[in-house]
Amino acid sequence: MEKPYSTKQPLGFWKTVLAAFIAFLGANIIGTLITLVLFFSILAGIATAFSSGSGVIELKKNSVLRISLSTISEKVVTDDWRSLPWGFGLPSKEETPVSLTDALASIRKAKEDDRIRGIYLNLDDYAGGMASTIDLRAALEDFKKSGKFIYAYADGYGQKAYYLSSVADKVILNPEGTVQLVGLASSNLFFKGALEKLGIKAEIFKVGTYKSAVEPFMLDHMSEPNKEQVGEYLSGIWNYLLQGISSSRKIPVDSLRQYADDGIAFGEAADFVRHRLVDTLAYRLDVADFVARRVGVKTEDLHQVGLADLIGLPDPAEKGRLDDPAISVLYAEGEISEQGDGITANLARQLRELRSEDDVKAVVLRINSPGGSAFLSEQIWHEVKALRATGRKVVVSMGDVAASGGYYIASAADAIVASPMTLTGSIGIFGMLPDASELAKRFGLNVDVVQTSRYADMDASNFFGFSLRPLTPEQRALIQHQVERGYKTFLSRVSEGRKIAIPALDSIAQGRVWLGVKAKELGLVDELGGLDVAIRHAAKLAGLKEGNYQVYYDETSQSWLDQLFSSENSDSFQARLRRVFMSDEEKKLQELLRFSTHYRGIQARLPYEYQAY
Repeated sequence: MEKPYSTKQPLGFWKTVLAAFIAFLGANIIGTLITLVLFFSILAGIATAFSSGSGVIELKKNSVLRISLSTISEKVVTDDWRSLPWGFGLPSKEETPVSLTDALASIRKAKEDDRIRGIYLNLDDYAGGMASTIDLRAALEDFKKSGKFIYAYADGYGQKAYYLSSVADKVILNPEGTVQLVGLASSNLFFKGALEKLGIKAEIFKVGTYKSAVEPFMLDHMSEPNKEQVGEYLSGIWNYLLQGISSSRKIPVDSLRQYADDGIAFGEAADFVRHRLVDTLAYRLDVADFVARRVGVKTEDLHQVGLADLIGLPDPAEKGRLDDPAISVLYAEGEISEQGDGITANLARQLRELRSEDDVKAVVLRINSPGGSAFLSEQIWHEVKALRATGRKVVVSMGDVAASGGYYIASAADAIVASPMTLTGSIGIFGMLPDASELAKRFGLNVDVVQTSRYADMDASNFFGFSLRPLTPEQRALIQHQVERGYKTFLSRVSEGRKIAIPALDSIAQGRVWLGVKAKELGLVDELGGLDVAIRHAAKLAGLKEGNYQVYYDETSQSWLDQLFSSENSDSFQARLRRVFMSDEEKKLQELLRFSTHYRGIQARLPYEYQAY
């Protein structure tokens, strides 16, 4: 006899319910903990802000501006996320990072403020780009015109750090330190052989004899054209460094070259004093005594302030009134990509919004980018052109690098201002598709596709950025045609903006990288100088008289919280969070993997790992 239906649930059902409840409870506990960490971090940040008032410190008489920089960029994150779970947002012992714009402004303020007697420059592990370094050096040279002193110290001077420090009245070195005057070199790591061993082949599509971004994946050595262009700009940068050092230290350029060739960098610290590269030797903790004596106070009474401490002070360069017409400064920093921390579609939106700002008569676009997505570069180019159509003047200011997609954007401007050592040009594009069909065979993987049309399967065999089926000759031809069409568009945009005939432009394009000083000779750049020069140029084009306009600067710094939550999607949030805890080596490996798998579509960019020297 069949048993009647029982309403009693099996044990498995209650196990499922219990597991779901535990999972829900666990998720809520973790979420609550994260929320509490963020809440207390925010509270601590607010408390810190209130404790420091408006962020402006009370300067004391006989103060010294202490400048300590490892890197310098146009956009910075002002708090270190890694310190937050343990320090809950309390100030760290490290100096608050500042943007290049804020750093230059703080040096100007220090020059004009009688309470600041001089600058103590400490540049251990300095790795700023060459153009940024030139801007900083010019600011320090201008500071010295006030009659105030600059003392420089380092445990060991790198070449750019020494170039920057050479303007100081006294250059001090640790007795166990060195001055790394050795010259410049550039190297590439090539992956073609390793990829072949793995069963991966990079399908390369490019236009431009000098377009070297894809060389690590298609060659096992640098091509001769690439060696040519790298050798030329390395020689240009090296000569510029030596001339600057020679001018400051009164040492002949030929002598400096000889020091590098003789390997003086590997000698005793006393040799640097003997050759007049440094003035004296002193241990790290004794430098404060030198500075205090120069100021005329006891070491314990020496009052030091940082660049960040001066941000809130009035800037003597800001002379315009609130009702004056304005110049707006926007910053295009990083890779050009739909997602990430660099230049995104948000820049296009910012440019469009400026069309409706009646008081804005000119725009300065500060570009510091190796390029990226050709598609997004076109969208931003269009917005620059559309902004000009409203009657507003647009001037591009190039930073350490404004190449490939970065130059694509710049070409739409009324004028381009570059640093003499800006890496620019690289007018060329490429596409890459990793073919992992051989690797798939080794693992017994196969792809079968049903399609309605001849080319419908182009992306059907792509998994995780790798193709598991080789491209057909017809497919390769289509992609190459697309790349060539993109290059023609790139040339036409530059030709239109720079008023250079396409045949002449093509001869200096082909993906070749130029220094700013050479780019000016070729007509790719209008004027040499930094952001201040670009602002004055924009004012002149807009018919604005000096002192009768104000300058709006876009945001150059973010807190850790702003940076973490600035993304519009959760995937980017997770990526930001993971990146916080990565070592430098892990970040480099990530960049390699991202370059080989992530960069879909046509790219206009420099190699994945470039140096802005």
